Amino acid sequence: MPANSAEPDAMVDVVLVKAGRTKIRYPAELLQDDGTRIVVRAPFAGTGVRDFGFVRFDPGDVFTEYYWRDRWYAVMEVRDPSGVLKGWYCDIARPATFSGTELVVEDLDLDLWRSADGTDVRRLDEDEFAESGLTETDPEAATAALAALDELESLARGGDFESLLSR
Repeated sequence: MPANSAEPDAMVDVVLVKAGRTKIRYPAELLQDDGTRIVVRAPFAGTGVRDFGFVRFDPGDVFTEYYWRDRWYAVMEVRDPSGVLKGWYCDIARPATFSGTELVVEDLDLDLWRSADGTDVRRLDEDEFAESGLTETDPEAATAALAALDELESLARGGDFESLLSR
């Protein structure tokens, strides 16, 4: 494990940054850090119910979150309080940074949802991504973000999605 990260079972702060500002900060339990992939678990950090129409995040839901230092996405496995899998919510983001007890991820607006049974795979927030202006301000990041979304969608539709989380 890298010297600049917390020991497993330690509490860390997950910091989601969007457009240069902290969008949300919440505590999470560090489950694993192999130097490339960081895995944490946290209760749903939102306030109240978040109903997307195709999935609903409720207080008590548990998120096991997978972040990579070398990939442009993060994957959140979502389970209800009794452990039933709802699915995976994927954020397209710059590679994560982890220093001390702070895990920082910069959200790039694009998202992907995959239901627990794999029958519902959908790209989300492409309009927000277009409006963000990233293609003009940082074309390399925009290209990496779109490639990451395509990669995740391919894995989600091709049936090899769960193996991504066990690598």
